[in-house]
Amino acid sequence: MKKLLSIVVFWLVRISIILLSGTFLFSGFVKAVDPMGMCIKLNVYLAHFDLHFDDNSLLLQFAAIALATTETMLGMNLLLGIRRRLTTLAIAVFMVMMTALTIYIYIANPVVDCGCFGEAIVLSNGETLLKNIILLTVALFLCISPSRHIRLISERNEWVTSIWTFVYIVSLGLYTLHYLPVVDFTAYPVGADIRAAYNGKIPDRRAMERANFYLQDQTGNDLTATVLEDTSYTFLLTLPDEVTADDGSNDRINDLYDFCVDKGYAFYGVTTERPQAVSDWKDRTGAAYPLLYGLPDQLKAMVRSNPGLLLLKNGRIEAKWSNNELPIADGNISILQLIQEHSKHNGPLLLLLWFIVPLIISIFADRIWIGSKYYRHYNIIKRLKNKAMRKKIVAGNWKMNLNLQEGVALAKELNDALKAEKPNCDVIICTPFIHLASVANFLDQNVVALGAENCADKEKGAYTGEVSAEMVKSTGASYVILGHSERRAYYHETAEILKEKVNLALANGLKVIFCVGEILEEREANRQNDVVKAQLEGSLYDLTPEQFANVVLAYEPVWAIGTGKTATAEQAEEMHAFIRATIAEKFGKTAAEETSILYGGSCKASNAKELFAKPNVDGGLIGGAALKADSFTGIIDAWK
Repeated sequence: MKKLLSIVVFWLVRISIILLSGTFLFSGFVKAVDPMGMCIKLNVYLAHFDLHFDDNSLLLQFAAIALATTETMLGMNLLLGIRRRLTTLAIAVFMVMMTALTIYIYIANPVVDCGCFGEAIVLSNGETLLKNIILLTVALFLCISPSRHIRLISERNEWVTSIWTFVYIVSLGLYTLHYLPVVDFTAYPVGADIRAAYNGKIPDRRAMERANFYLQDQTGNDLTATVLEDTSYTFLLTLPDEVTADDGSNDRINDLYDFCVDKGYAFYGVTTERPQAVSDWKDRTGAAYPLLYGLPDQLKAMVRSNPGLLLLKNGRIEAKWSNNELPIADGNISILQLIQEHSKHNGPLLLLLWFIVPLIISIFADRIWIGSKYYRHYNIIKRLKNKAMRKKIVAGNWKMNLNLQEGVALAKELNDALKAEKPNCDVIICTPFIHLASVANFLDQNVVALGAENCADKEKGAYTGEVSAEMVKSTGASYVILGHSERRAYYHETAEILKEKVNLALANGLKVIFCVGEILEEREANRQNDVVKAQLEGSLYDLTPEQFANVVLAYEPVWAIGTGKTATAEQAEEMHAFIRATIAEKFGKTAAEETSILYGGSCKASNAKELFAKPNVDGGLIGGAALKADSFTGIIDAWK
């Protein structure tokens, strides 16, 4: 059952990532290929709040490209597993804001559709709200366990894809602002048949938009049918706003009009019904071509440019040009050459490949890097360097063994042996309370440090039988073991109790050896990571980085203590790596790399060398084997 649940969760995470990243990537892409359409939509929103801008406003253009970039970056990071925790959190926050906005839109109904997917997919306000609720739920689900996300590119190389995604999407947005949408999702793409839609012969959404196509002359005569039924070529110069229209290409426009007169093609300017603005435009440009009136929304959709140029034949759109790429017409060029020249700029597949191919190459190269001997060598060297920075420690925990005389004798034997042959690691012996003062009198703590096995969770007072952290410190001890599984199991020490003990120990100048670990049932249920993380969070996460620097961690699989069972070196390394990653999330990578993590679970001379060789195992917390000098020094010698 547990295995089945694990499989279900695995696939739910995969499906959620694909759904959420796919939505964000698509939404960002359609905005990037038509930022002017997004500007128009944003202006509609702002007008609802009595804020009025030109559709060509630099502020709106920046907002449109910024939104496209944000969505694309979040989608790509989620898909590739880049900065998983930060990415999932950012997406969740983004969806919270978008869901709140769509709730308002659903209630106030300021726009017909939200514009989430530009002109590619038009959703009603109710559909948009439902969509955002689903995406928000998925985003919150992914936030619960970002570590389950599969990383498709290494942390070392993730910056390559991030920078490339950013550069590409911004460049694409700027390109389409300057020219025309690379992929035309409007109702008026090249190839659209306006006449068929106008006559009701194409029953689809975009055809319905084209059915509203309307043209009239300045005397009020309807010229729609005349233009749509013209079997020759007809040029329409669209002017959604004559006041703000760019007149920098006026010479090309006039040359094109002369070309049409010579060739017998129709040429019209199409604007909104503002006689004074029309008159001003003629004065500014010397326009000799007739000007017709059209619908404002129609003009904005026909060509994402002000002005823009549309070529019709039999009511079918043959070509479109922005103001920045108007054709150069002379007497030697044909209309077909004009259309062919236009097609050179229209390569959506090519532009998309410019993004996808480098991305695939970078991921493939990263996989090769990961799998290479060089990378493995580099990683091993890096981990060994990190390990060399950390203290190597072997600590003995005598528990409730040895009377005072026996303990003093053992301590003297260890002290003499280690002074004679200085160890390659820090050595600590943690003794019962009654031994501390006696052992401290002769122990050379430059060779063997002294620690206690416990301390009270109270500073002082009427707590008969307890020993405070201050008392421990006064004996000459410098360490104390806290959180040991036996204290948790037999004396019911909770996370809150241990938090108090840790704070008091640190406040009194003691260094803490803090124990974490799971029981057999938790290991078999594959809950060991959750258990250990909860133990760390419950007692240590209130510490400052400066306080945490005085903490040594000890992982003790409870099922391997005194049972004869031992976690394999691989199991120990896996958990130690998880603990270090958990510490990094809370206290930073530097703190994690500097924290010594000991293994405590039936560690002895025969297996110590294998355990200590693992990159994230920095020594051992030794129980039974610490009660005899030869067995304890045998473990210490594993560092040689």
